[in-house]
Amino acid sequence: MAKPETLPPVLDSTSQQPPLFDGTIRLYTAYPCPYAQRVWVALNYKGLQNIIQLVPISLTDKPTWYKDVYPPNKVPALEHNNEIKGESLDLLKYLDTHFEGPKLFPDDPAKKEFAEEMLAYAGTFCGTAVLHLKGGPEPNSEMIADFDKLEEALSKFDDGPFFLGQFSARYQPLALELKNYDITSGRPKLAAWIEELNKIDAYKQTKWDINELTAGIKRRYLGL
Repeated sequence: MAKPETLPPVLDSTSQQPPLFDGTIRLYTAYPCPYAQRVWVALNYKGLQNIIQLVPISLTDKPTWYKDVYPPNKVPALEHNNEIKGESLDLLKYLDTHFEGPKLFPDDPAKKEFAEEMLAYAGTFCGTAVLHLKGGPEPNSEMIADFDKLEEALSKFDDGPFFLGQFSARYQPLALELKNYDITSGRPKLAAWIEELNKIDAYKQTKWDINELTAGIKRRYLGL
């Protein structure tokens, strides 16, 4: 779905910089970016929409001042306590330890270890998805194996439809139906995960039109 009009407008090279370190907590993000999306989902899930201000950045026409705010010039980045912090996985942990709201990280040691494994795997999964976009219409063996791994992971703790039983924003929703490949065929747990994920407001608020999202990924990673 397209973004609601109530969300902040995207800032580009013509936009003025918001005041820096004025006490406002800001999440510098990009609506179509999957790495920024998982932090946005976490923010929503913890109920921080009125505490942390979204500052959406154009990925194709970035403001020149953003590199001064966050020298790596990437999203997401969080402005808090007169500091700028980046890297989406680090920001998930930061939100969980510095802000109130439902926990993103489990207390159970086995689930905690598994969650760390899945977070580390997220980068590999994204890389495989990008390689699939470069290929032909049919999924390659690596893509099939990655979706099979997700199906297996969803069976690890059989106490709910999510990776860790109950909902957690610890694994980014990158399972997109790219090209004509039905990722849920033969994978009932993955199908149930997607169905339940789509019911959760914290995630629904971050969804983007799939065609625009795929086009953005192609522009960013493939130069198309």
